[in-house]
Amino acid sequence: MTFENVEIPYGTYWSTPFAKWQGSLQHLHAMKFAAHVAKSELAKRDIDPKGFDSGVYGMTNNQYQSFYGAPWPLHELGATHTPGHMLTQVCATGARVLFAGASEVQMGLAETALVLTGDRCSNGPHIFYPAPKGPGGTGKSEDQVIYNFSNDAIGGHAMLDTAENVAAKYQITTEEQHDVVLRRFEQYGDALKDDRAFQKRYMTLPFAVPKHNFRGDDGVMEGDEGVFITSREGLAKLKPVKEGGTVTFGGQTHPADGSVGLVIATADRARELSRDPGIRITLKGFGQGRADMAYMPEAPVQAARNALRHAGVGIDQIKAIKSHNPFAVNDIVFARETGADLNRMNNYGCSLIWGHPQGPTGLRAILELIEELVIEGGGLGLFQGCAAGDSSMAVVLEVAER
Repeated sequence: MTFENVEIPYGTYWSTPFAKWQGSLQHLHAMKFAAHVAKSELAKRDIDPKGFDSGVYGMTNNQYQSFYGAPWPLHELGATHTPGHMLTQVCATGARVLFAGASEVQMGLAETALVLTGDRCSNGPHIFYPAPKGPGGTGKSEDQVIYNFSNDAIGGHAMLDTAENVAAKYQITTEEQHDVVLRRFEQYGDALKDDRAFQKRYMTLPFAVPKHNFRGDDGVMEGDEGVFITSREGLAKLKPVKEGGTVTFGGQTHPADGSVGLVIATADRARELSRDPGIRITLKGFGQGRADMAYMPEAPVQAARNALRHAGVGIDQIKAIKSHNPFAVNDIVFARETGADLNRMNNYGCSLIWGHPQGPTGLRAILELIEELVIEGGGLGLFQGCAAGDSSMAVVLEVAER
C-alpha cells in the first residue's frame, strides 16, 4: 500500500534547539516539555488542538508516570479528547512515529494526526526490577541511559563496538572519519548563516526555556547548545576511544535533550493547514532493515534500499539525503554501498553535529530535509538512520507544487 492521501502540511512542524545533556533542558520532564512546546507552536499557526483525531508520541527514556503514554501530553497541549499511543524504536523512533501517524491517516482512522517526540538523556532514571526468585530476593537494576549505551541486550557490547566493527570491515581510517566530521560541521555552519535563517524556518529562536513547573521562563537558548567547534587541528589531537580502534570522540555524536513535532493530514486538510497551500509534501515510501549483530552502522543501507523500492524510485532520483549518523562511519559506509555523494549528504546539519536526544533525532532531520527541498524547488528526499539492536528505518518523501 502506498500513501496516496497523506501529506505533511507545509510549515506545520517544529523543533526545539537541542541541548547537550546536563545542559539548559536537563530539568524538564520530556513529555510535559513536548506538550508545552507543541501547545505554543500550534497556537502560532492557529491550529486548534481539539481538531486532531489521533496522536502518536515517541520517546525512549522513561519519565515520571510515562506509563500513561500519549494521552497525557495530548491532554496537556489541549487535545483533551484525542486518542493516541506511544512508540519507541530507540534512535529510529522519529521515523517510526512518522510511519505510525501516516498509516492512521492512510487507513482512514484519522483525518489529522499529531506526531510528537520528546526525550531527555539527562538525568536518566535508575530502575530497579524485583526478582523474588533471585538469590535472597535481590533484584536487578540499571541506569537506563548510560548502562544501555554500553551494554547491548543481545550481545553485551557497546554501541562504540558496532562502529569499530564496521570500520574494520570496510577499512575506514580515523582520518576518513575526521574528513566527514569536518564536512558535516561546515554544512551545519550553513544553517547558522544570516542569523540562523535556515533553522528559523522550523525552529523558534531565540527559544525561551521554561521553568521545571512550566510557570515562567528559566532562561533563553540562542540555538543548539553543546555543539563542539571543530577543526582539523583539534581533531588530529584526539586519540581513538577504544585501544587499537579508529573512532574518536570527534567522530561520534553526543547525547542531548529536545523535542520535535509535526502534523500529518489528508490532502484536503493539508491545504487548509499549510503555510503555503501551493507546496505539497507527500510520503512516498518507508523501509526498515537489520544488520548482523554488532554491525549497526550498516543497517541503514538495507532500510534505504527498501524505502526506495517501496517508493518505486532509484537513488539517482534522490535530490537530498539526510541521515541519523551517530558515527561518521555511518555516512562513509552508506556512500560506498549506495553510490550517494558523501559530501552532498546532510546539508545544513545532522545528528553527528547537533546531537542525539534519541526519540526526536530522526524527526528533526526529516524537517530539515523538507526545508532543503523547498529551497531547491522541490524533489525527492531520503532520510535514513540506524538504531540500537542493529536495526534501521528510512523514509522517502517528495516536495512538489500542488
